[in-house]
Order: sequence, then structure tokens, then C-alpha cells
Amino acid sequence: MMDVSRFGMEYNPFLKNSKEVLVETAQYREALFRLSYLEKTKGFGLLTGGPGRGKTTALRGWAASLNPSLYKVVYSCLSTLTVTDFYRSLTEALGGQPSFRKPDNFRSIQEEIKRLSLEKKKTPVIIIDEANYVSNGILNDLKLLFNFEMDSKDRAVILLCGLGQLNNTLRLSVHEPLRQRLVMNFHMEGMTKEEGREYIRTKLHGAGCSHTVFEDAAVKAILNASDGTPRMVNRLCSQSLLCAEAKRRDLVDADAAMQAINDCELG
Repeated sequence: MMDVSRFGMEYNPFLKNSKEVLVETAQYREALFRLSYLEKTKGFGLLTGGPGRGKTTALRGWAASLNPSLYKVVYSCLSTLTVTDFYRSLTEALGGQPSFRKPDNFRSIQEEIKRLSLEKKKTPVIIIDEANYVSNGILNDLKLLFNFEMDSKDRAVILLCGLGQLNNTLRLSVHEPLRQRLVMNFHMEGMTKEEGREYIRTKLHGAGCSHTVFEDAAVKAILNASDGTPRMVNRLCSQSLLCAEAKRRDLVDADAAMQAINDCELG
């Protein structure tokens, strides 16, 4: 276990399982703005971005802001579900009784959405994460699944979230009907170099650190290697601290950062 007190920190803010220090980048704020628009309009939305660009962080922030008395949030991760499992889990999450037959689950999902929106006055918010793994069968079904009153009403928020290739999939002619129904489509890009510097500073400050830990040359090396991806910045910063501690240094210099970059490339 790394002793981060050497660097004047209470904990390592760059580790996934440590206390989260939220850094609101321009992309994060724009994602929240787009998601808030989707929340008000209802219907289908699409949030994409490269691995580690902050999609899940934005999703968590947005979902946590929704009033539970007005919204029912349902989260599904398609990378771990078969088509049958998807319909069964969605039925159960909405409060229905899952069946082994797809048509029965299909009907139950629609009934539960109507019950929530009309009787409970709650808007279902269905988040389908890692949707780049979604099958054509499910994509073709989605438009029908959330079609109410001859397609005149949107009773739920359906957010597809995944890698950028999901945009390419939806551009296929077979998915044109679904793509036309998107009321929100946002692709998250990486941080700028200045945002990256502020990201590192804010993380360190959140961990109780008030002095310089990373030399400027080390920060430059980390930001160049990370390509503006928050997850990679976290990984490289954490590894750099480890490399510096191994050499009994209280400051992360360019050598420690370059060693960390090489270690992460080999890992």
C-alpha cells in the first residue's frame, strides 16, 4: 500500500475506489446540460465517448440529481445481458413480473411504464449502458417498446450510452427510424491541456494537498500521454506517485512520470 502522506495527501484521489473528487470539466457540464434537456423533453437520447472520457461520471451526477418522487431510474448494462435477460431485468426493475417469453415481458414493460407515468406520476428513466454491445434485434425493438398511443406520446426517458461506434451503428439505414427519434445526441471529447492541469490540481486539493506534488514537466508528460482522457490521467498520476515513492522522493519529476507511462503501456 502506497504511503500518500509522503506527498501531503490524506488519500490517493486518483484511485477508482477512493473518495471521489468531482472535477466539472466543460465536457461534463455540457453532458449534464444535454441530459437535463432530455429529462424535460422525454424520449430517446444518446451519450457516447471514448473509453474513460467521463460518461459514467456524468451519468451518475445526472441520475443523482433526479427527484425520486418524480423519476424512477432504471440502469441496465447490456454488455452482461443476453436479449432475454435484458427484457426480464427491465420488466423486474420497472416493478413487473418477469416472464420467460419475450412478448409477455414486452407487454409488461409497456404496462409498467404506463402505470408509473399515469398512476404514480413518475417518469421512468431507463439508462442502457455499454449500448455499443446492443444487438440489432434490441435496437429494432426499442422504437416499438416505447411507442405509446400510436407514437403520439413519450412517457419515458430512454438513454443509450456507449462508445462512439454506437453512432455508426445508428447511422445504418435499418436503424433510421430510431435515429430520427433521438431528441439528444452528445459525444464526449477529451480534456484540453489546461483542463487537464486543473483536473490534477483539483484532485490533489480534494485529498487535502496544498503544495506542489507534480513537477511541471511531469504534468506535461502525463497530459500528452493521456490524450485528455480522465481515466488515463488518473492511472498515470497514481502510477507516477508509486514510482516516486519507490525512489523515496516527495516530488513527482519527469523521470517518475515517464517510468509510469512506460509501465502503463506495458500493462
